[in-house]
Amino acid sequence: MQVDDALLTRLEKLSFLKVNDDKREEIIAQLSEIVSFVDNLSELDTQNVDGTFAMSERATPLREDIPQNNPTISKDVLKHAPKSADDFFIVPKIIE
Repeated sequence: MQVDDALLTRLEKLSFLKVNDDKREEIIAQLSEIVSFVDNLSELDTQNVDGTFAMSERATPLREDIPQNNPTISKDVLKHAPKSADDFFIVPKIIE
């Protein structure tokens, strides 16, 4: 897959992010490197590897789920949103 300016523009639109013009070439190079790495992974022979293979026999350690209410976290997150109101993100309507 070729990462170019047209693809980056499409990704901007889909993610509702804006990439500054001075960072476009750097981001295109980084995305190209990521895609190249993933392409290398597709060359690995996994024919004889069990689908449930894990590096360790131990399961993922669990922790107690303790609910917390910290209003400053949502305020910090929402201050980076393009649009928000009443502690919610405002997004364009996508379903008619």
